[in-house]
Amino acid sequence: MTDARPLTLETPAEHPFAEFVRILGKGKRGARGLTREEARAAMTLLLEGKVEDTQLGAFLMLLRHKEESAEELAGFTEALRSHLQAPPIAVDIDWPTYAGKKRHLPWYLLSAKCLAANGVRILMHGGGAHTAGRLYTEQLLALLDIPLCRDWASVSQALEQQHLAFAPLHDWAPQLQRMIDLRNTLGLRSPIHSLARVLNPLGARCGLQSIFHPGYQAVHREASQLLGDHVIVIKGDGGEIEVNPDVISHLYGTTAGQAWDEEWPALSERRHVKPPSLQPEHLLAVWRGEAEDSYGEMAVVATLALALRGLGDDRDQAFAKARDYWAKRNQSN
Repeated sequence: MTDARPLTLETPAEHPFAEFVRILGKGKRGARGLTREEARAAMTLLLEGKVEDTQLGAFLMLLRHKEESAEELAGFTEALRSHLQAPPIAVDIDWPTYAGKKRHLPWYLLSAKCLAANGVRILMHGGGAHTAGRLYTEQLLALLDIPLCRDWASVSQALEQQHLAFAPLHDWAPQLQRMIDLRNTLGLRSPIHSLARVLNPLGARCGLQSIFHPGYQAVHREASQLLGDHVIVIKGDGGEIEVNPDVISHLYGTTAGQAWDEEWPALSERRHVKPPSLQPEHLLAVWRGEAEDSYGEMAVVATLALALRGLGDDRDQAFAKARDYWAKRNQSN
């Protein structure tokens, strides 16, 4: 008994972040979602490192269980943008790439290269290889000669020279990267996987987003609408921004605060058989014209068209331009 802990005679002050955990977790009748302002305040505390690990885990899983709202995503994004204070760098397309591919190769990377070769300035960003069995953008940067940029100065330089840059989330928002990395500790994806797609850290003219799970596309569109961003959201193949040519694609758009929808028909009459394995070198062979791939080339052209649609072309114009870009690509680059 000599090491007995002293009695607590004074009630300790409540931690500032406890309020937000309580809002989300106060039972079936008492719990509710965060308002946009509450979400902004909560994320500010997270970004400033003023939250205990136990609070962080509880907060993320309570959000995951209820599913994040448009207001919460908008508030979180506002906090990140304010905290980031990124320099003014002109970007045409914000291209988040966080899902990885497991059924098909990441053909969207050839679309990004092709757009960049035609002067479209693209910022790609991702959160690393967090799920086994998937192929991630980060793993293919060297193979496809996509610049890896570890600070905003190198992003600016890459956009000037190659019109394409990849910036790891860890370098500009390490707090969010840590939350993503908790996936294998908590056993579930957290809302940060969704948030990363909305962030658009440099305020690009157009944000492209891919949300695989049905129902989330409209929520993301609404969050971007609240933020005043120009965005197209799709259910991309594997969760990446890649139009699946085998199925009908629904575009959830928002421009100047107005929501719009568009449906694109499938490009293939029959579904393609997925490859037995993913061989990254095949991407390079198709780019160089040394190999053909029906699914891959349809996906590249359709994804090119999606980006061009985001930059102002209508569907027919976008596809005509996309096919021209692909046909005239510099195969040696």
